[in-house]
Amino acid sequence: MFLLATTEHSVISQLFFGILITFAGIYYDISATEWMFQFLCIGLIITAEGLNTAIEAICDYIQPNFDSKIGFIKDIAAGAVAFAAFFAVIIGIIIYYPKVF
Repeated sequence: MFLLATTEHSVISQLFFGILITFAGIYYDISATEWMFQFLCIGLIITAEGLNTAIEAICDYIQPNFDSKIGFIKDIAAGAVAFAAFFAVIIGIIIYYPKVF
């Protein structure tokens, strides 16, 4: 966890947003159920980002030169992170929209 959180810029930015949204949860006094969903989303995104990073590192190790099949694999892994982020945003809207507006 330490290596992932200190060396990968994408994970560092995801952790930043996770901390930011945690402060928002404190400020808006969200319920226990909302906390569970929020932390689940934060964990899911960071996990997906970590797995994406590992897949990309393995791909680069196996094939350091450009390869369209490797590019496809990397795109699929990045797409998984995008799915996690998309649904986390939806959950964030469900939690915070009624509190903000």
